[in-house]
Amino acid sequence: MLGLSQEGKTVSDNDIIQKKPTNGEKSLASNSPDTDLSKETPISTEKTMTNLTLPMNTSSNADVEMLSPESPTSKTFQFSNSGESAPSPTVSQASCVPSCTPVETSSSINTAVVNPEGVIEKPEETAMETGDCEMQNSSISSVLPKIKPKEEPAASQSKQAQIRRYTCINVQMYCYTNPYEPTPAPLPCSVKKWLGTPIEELRRMPQCGQTLPHLRAAENHRVLIRTDLLKDGGVPVPYPSKFRDTWDDMNVKMPCSEKNLFPVENEDAILSYNTAHAKRWDFTALNYLCTDGLEHSEAQHLFDVILPQMITLALSAPKICTQPIPLLKQNMNQSLTMSQEQIACLLANAFFCTFPRRNSRKSEYSNYPEINFYRLFEGSSPRKIEKLKTLLCYFRRITTSSKPVNHLLSFFFFSLTTQLTHLHITCEGTIEDQGYGMLQVDFANRMVGGGVTGLGLVQEEIRFLINPELIVSRLFTEALEHNECLIITGTEQYSKYSGYAESYKWKANHKDETPRDGWNRRCTEIVALDALKYRHFMEQFQPDKITRELNKAYCGFRRPNVDTQNLSAIATGNWGCGAFGGDTRLKALLQLMAAAEAGRDVAYFTFGDADLMRDVHDLHTFLTDRQVTVGKNIFHLEPTEI
Repeated sequence: MLGLSQEGKTVSDNDIIQKKPTNGEKSLASNSPDTDLSKETPISTEKTMTNLTLPMNTSSNADVEMLSPESPTSKTFQFSNSGESAPSPTVSQASCVPSCTPVETSSSINTAVVNPEGVIEKPEETAMETGDCEMQNSSISSVLPKIKPKEEPAASQSKQAQIRRYTCINVQMYCYTNPYEPTPAPLPCSVKKWLGTPIEELRRMPQCGQTLPHLRAAENHRVLIRTDLLKDGGVPVPYPSKFRDTWDDMNVKMPCSEKNLFPVENEDAILSYNTAHAKRWDFTALNYLCTDGLEHSEAQHLFDVILPQMITLALSAPKICTQPIPLLKQNMNQSLTMSQEQIACLLANAFFCTFPRRNSRKSEYSNYPEINFYRLFEGSSPRKIEKLKTLLCYFRRITTSSKPVNHLLSFFFFSLTTQLTHLHITCEGTIEDQGYGMLQVDFANRMVGGGVTGLGLVQEEIRFLINPELIVSRLFTEALEHNECLIITGTEQYSKYSGYAESYKWKANHKDETPRDGWNRRCTEIVALDALKYRHFMEQFQPDKITRELNKAYCGFRRPNVDTQNLSAIATGNWGCGAFGGDTRLKALLQLMAAAEAGRDVAYFTFGDADLMRDVHDLHTFLTDRQVTVGKNIFHLEPTEI
């Protein structure tokens, strides 16, 4: 089932992170557990701010809250599923190996970016499809005080608890080498692979979660199924029982609407109801998959079984998706809960490119991500073939499974005296594997999903492929503003894979056994946070840029009206680094500060960078030993002359 909620609230100027916090500031609570996917909004950086302040939330709403100086809004979307109950691996970082070897990728901070489609983009615009990995490595030694390294503790001999892996949306980390520092040398096996608090001591879901209230619709929470008939093992029943046709600017325009007047087994069928694009679209990748990418028996099964059932599923939209689906617009707080079956129906329509007015950047949906799959069928890139294999694995599972799809999903859109919390930092492992049960940070594009339907094939795109229910968020989520984030809960992983970017390969079907919560959603929570992209390295040390990133992270980490003991730790890494030009040590410090205000511990994955692991641990130890507060940290983050 999928849930989405949204709420609005006016935020005063005092709700911003201040350089010198007052003595009465308290750590902020996070959103209530009934919100699975949410978009939160930190303070906008479009106007220069010299006083950095943390937004203080006093809202009583447990679902969604957005912190916005001008437009207090946020959006959320929830999704939950049923079925298996034991966690399994999610997206792994291809270029970040457990042996702590350095990442051999490259990045540069250019004044212009050429995307895979060959179009030069302006540096201030967020690239939709790049091979960008948010990874390595630069220095803020000119800004922060030098810290004498402490003697590293002996390696722990205690046996670690068995790690469960949780399905999450967009949780793979971009791995890029920073142009300002050399690639770190491989870490010797004798050196400790982690520092700080043992990861077993960090809180995880569902163990730390609180009991969810009964699922019910509200003014800002639309539920697309009958909650009175919701029970374990049962298939969610759509609500209402008959299709309610709505064709307006506040809801998704559905292919089955009577207002959708288009002329109508294959390529010709798709072009027949997309006549304006018939001469421009090509299906090279789809044709190559059927002729050369699949074995003859597999291709035969695709045409004889899978595609006909996908067509049936797509045509069932009036019976499955009976209620209008709200758009998660900017400056709004809203939640949406829907079933796994409803999402499958919507994705089948996306595969056949049936959503009206979603094929042009000049349409009314120009500020929304692409949802129709037409770009996925174009060209002959091997990336597209592997993407199609991964998605067809999902459709095969959905259409041929003997078990009913009875899970729910939720989407949420959310538009300083605290000391730092516990930190576990490691140079091996990944967010999705070792960070199971935690709030997993997705280093996202402001258009959620990035280039998943195009050539993009890095962290975010891979996660959307192996957890394809994430793709439906592109149908109704507007581009993220500076004070917004998107939180998704309950998606399922359907595929295993290997590699990264050009080396990506679909491997096999994956059985997700992640446990579910009281709303029948898988206990997987992912937060999509888009970082700023810098044209000049020192630009990020300006107060307004620090404020923006700090509030963006805080917006994603906070949960109002939830006790901190019920909040899981945050699994994150080098957010906004690599090709985005972020300094790894600065970004780590900002995330630690935001997590402290949100009352969460942190598990930080450096992806093979042992030097960064030691530096961040030393910095954390230096600040905690001296009881330096978040407010004092901000006060000392003065920019140097650029």
